[in-house]
Amino acid sequence: MTTLFYRNFRLLILAILVILTWGISAFFTLPRLEDPELVSRVAVVTTFLPGADAERVEALVTEKIEEELSEIEEIKSYESDSRAGSSIINIELLDSVEEADADAIWLRIRERLNRAAPELPVGASPPRLEEVEIKAYALIAALIWEQDSEPNYAIVNRLSELLKDELLGLSGTEKIDIFGKQDEEIVVEIDQTQLASIGLTPEQLSIQIQQSDAKVSAGLLRGQNNDLLLEIESDLDSLERIRSIPINFSEQGQFALLGDIAEVKKTIINPPRELTLINGRPAAALGVFVESDYQIDLWAKTAEAEIDKFREQLGTGLKLEIIFNQSNYIENRLDSLIFNLFISGFLVFAITVFLMGWKSAIVVGLALPLSTCMVLGSMGLLDIPLHQMSITGIIVALGLLIDTAIIVVDEVSQGVASGLKSEVAITKAIHHLFMPLMASTLTTALAFLPIAIMPGPSGEFVGSIGISVILAVLSSLLISITISSAITAKLYHNPGRNSWQKTKQQWWKTGFSNSYLTEIYQLSLRSVYSAPLLGILLGLILPITGIVQLGTLPQQFFPQVDRDQVQIELELPALTSIEKTRNTALQVRELILQYPEIDELQWFLARSAPKYYYNLKVGKERYLNYAQGFLQLNTIAKPELVNKIQAEVDRAFPEAQILVRLLEQGPPFDAPVELRIYGPNLEELQQIGEQARALLAQTPKVTHTRSTLNDVRPQLKLLVDEEEIRLAGLDRAAVSQQLDTLLEGNLGGSILEGVEELPVRVRVSNTQRGDFSQIKSLDLQPTGSSLNQNRLNATDTIPLSALAEVELEPQFSVIRRRNGRRVNSIQGFIAAGVLPSEVLTKWQQKLNDSGFEIPSGYWSEAAGEAEQQGNAQGNLFSTLPVILVLSASILVLSLNSFRAASIIGLVAICAVGLGFFSLWLFGYPFGFMSLIGTFGLVGIAINDSVVVMAAILEDPEASQGNRRATLKVVLRSTRHVIATTLTTMIGFVPLLLGGGSFWPPLAVAIAGGVGGSTLVALYLVPCSYLLLANFGRSNN
Repeated sequence: MTTLFYRNFRLLILAILVILTWGISAFFTLPRLEDPELVSRVAVVTTFLPGADAERVEALVTEKIEEELSEIEEIKSYESDSRAGSSIINIELLDSVEEADADAIWLRIRERLNRAAPELPVGASPPRLEEVEIKAYALIAALIWEQDSEPNYAIVNRLSELLKDELLGLSGTEKIDIFGKQDEEIVVEIDQTQLASIGLTPEQLSIQIQQSDAKVSAGLLRGQNNDLLLEIESDLDSLERIRSIPINFSEQGQFALLGDIAEVKKTIINPPRELTLINGRPAAALGVFVESDYQIDLWAKTAEAEIDKFREQLGTGLKLEIIFNQSNYIENRLDSLIFNLFISGFLVFAITVFLMGWKSAIVVGLALPLSTCMVLGSMGLLDIPLHQMSITGIIVALGLLIDTAIIVVDEVSQGVASGLKSEVAITKAIHHLFMPLMASTLTTALAFLPIAIMPGPSGEFVGSIGISVILAVLSSLLISITISSAITAKLYHNPGRNSWQKTKQQWWKTGFSNSYLTEIYQLSLRSVYSAPLLGILLGLILPITGIVQLGTLPQQFFPQVDRDQVQIELELPALTSIEKTRNTALQVRELILQYPEIDELQWFLARSAPKYYYNLKVGKERYLNYAQGFLQLNTIAKPELVNKIQAEVDRAFPEAQILVRLLEQGPPFDAPVELRIYGPNLEELQQIGEQARALLAQTPKVTHTRSTLNDVRPQLKLLVDEEEIRLAGLDRAAVSQQLDTLLEGNLGGSILEGVEELPVRVRVSNTQRGDFSQIKSLDLQPTGSSLNQNRLNATDTIPLSALAEVELEPQFSVIRRRNGRRVNSIQGFIAAGVLPSEVLTKWQQKLNDSGFEIPSGYWSEAAGEAEQQGNAQGNLFSTLPVILVLSASILVLSLNSFRAASIIGLVAICAVGLGFFSLWLFGYPFGFMSLIGTFGLVGIAINDSVVVMAAILEDPEASQGNRRATLKVVLRSTRHVIATTLTTMIGFVPLLLGGGSFWPPLAVAIAGGVGGSTLVALYLVPCSYLLLANFGRSNN
């Protein structure tokens, strides 16, 4: 069976062709993404209660919804922000929730929200749950109003809906969201004094308007042969129809037309709930999601053609522009990674030619594309797209792919050269190598298994690396013992001893060798083997140094992204109008565009920006004092530029909090440095938080701080005399209701324009509700029992100023709760290029030095990057005990020795120390990618040691502790040990030189650790075995 491919040449050729075809076809059909898609475990529940302050929203809305959410056991956490008029709750599911289960859980949560809706106060909107897609839009297109006049949002809205319909018709389009769409309504502006003079309240007027709107069935004419629908032809279908509605204002049947007592007009909702500014102009932007199983680059070409065709239909004054196209980033990233893949392959081939000769290099070089094609084909079976993680996994595995091929080729070629027949040489080599190669392959796969099966967002982000490596090493083992061994035997036919001696010195045929270096190497081995304890101590110096220096390495979660975009946020005081926010945003844009590196700044006001990067935090809605956007650069964003812009906007706009931040990899978080303080009393929480925030602001490299309870907004309180309002025929509820109806309006029917339904709102004019002196002069009318008892007439009115005094009272702008408990989140934002762990350490030191203490009944916990990093590391280590036991079992069974397995265990510990030493030597932080590299390093580093140990155990004399025999075994294994080491290390050169800030820590940890582990395999492993063997023999 081991010689089947050697004996059947046609089978050999067909197998190679099938594997190549499988891999190439998979490469062109696999979905292509920029980054891995994460499971949607996050959703936002939004509920509105107009007119309520933050504390009322918390008590009447947020708490009731949270009571229902607390019953869902799959919820990991829920965090709510109660603001004036709105409640927003962010829900996060457990990391263990799989994609297949998420939909059912969200359905149960919606059912709970429906149960909570009847318990909410009158006027509250139904809770709306929106799942957050943890991926970026494939494309963002904007319809821009280019004229200097006020934008006609009716036109912009209509065109954006038409474009949405066109793009939804494209195959692969999943979902489209519109940003900056202005909802329209029909406003009936009343003169409240005139309305009161005829005895009508705004509420009564809106009821009469609604009664004229009959959008309901009037029954059926049920005939013998068919049924006909009856309908009253009285829909409100135009402004003129609304103006002509007769309004009854007396019991004697007196009527007046609505147009005679009020002004009816069509307008956008004022103030706007959100605005979008593209290139500094009013606009509507469309964010398009594409289905996960589509190639975004191919979809984007179709979408661009559709947009070009739609652009031709636009009139003057409108512009359609693509402001973000993810396919450009996908192509650039994949092209870069694939280029790195080819460079790595070429370097690996070159080093193989140098060390083993051209024939061996051909066989080993062929193993590279074959194994890579098997990996690509397997990725198609497992539905793994092409993105930076899966391709990087192949790059990481490049050196590993040929390790087994090098060992098999070396063993078979030596067998043939020694005079064995080709079939015998293959059989002997496979028989000798199968168990150690299987053991090293399985241990490598097990080392990457925690990465592949790691739960949670971090696991989904980096898991493809582990899967790609596991597929690669398994494919490599299969190809090496079948195809590679057969090709080697055919190339290295037995040339006879004389011919072998003639070619021995030709390095391009047999590989490089130098007698002088060989003698020095043999002398070093003899010296160390003669004093095994000394050899062990020398081998432990660098690993121990690395473990000791680990404590000095700065901590990092994920590095920042090398990208030509920068995120920016603008937040003004809580009472700021959206118009003020708009003006400030335009001024910020004007200032930032002075930098030659900045091409444009796009703003999205009163809500979160569309997700142009997968891990952006979203969920903000109707925050009129808030804006979020992104800077489009003509170069890769650097920390120096970001810090310079941050400093300038801070000087120019001291009244605003503007955050200019580089994009980062990994799971999202609100702020890099954060502390949560829990407790029942808001005032006490505010004081504690302010102490912590003040110390955070004094910490070096902190640019901005934020405390959720530090933002206090003034609120006008109407102090009414209960007796006075009773005498006026009113009560507190009636006063509130009438004022709310007058100022915010009351809905009365709707108009249908095509498929759009525009509500009809009855309220006073913008001028009147924007002037407090006019608000105080509003007339209130008696209601309820006072009218029934004929004490007062409907036309009897009393101005608000006669019933109430006004007092300015501070209120918390936002009340945050986490898992049902009040919390004050202290957040710190730091300069670009600074590690959050360093700032957090300094802040904690300041807190300790200042004597900062949290009183009884209050407690705190770290959040931000530190929390996410802890969660990710916990998930990664969760499977480690089982993996260690399995690896140890494989080593014991394959080596058939507990002593030998314990030596390999020592090698694994040394490998970890060598990885830490490499990071310390080259000045890299210890982050999550470094940790991933260290996990993989353990599996890679022990491979050579397993092969050397297996060779020692197989030799009768070396297995008994004979130094001379051990020396011969190690010398025989040296060439493929050095070859596998150098090919593994050189495979990481492209990631080191061209991997930006993301990949070098992983590459340094693995490459440096593998290099050091070679010395461990050739020196420490034999010395350890000699010491144990001689110790056991002396005891016997």
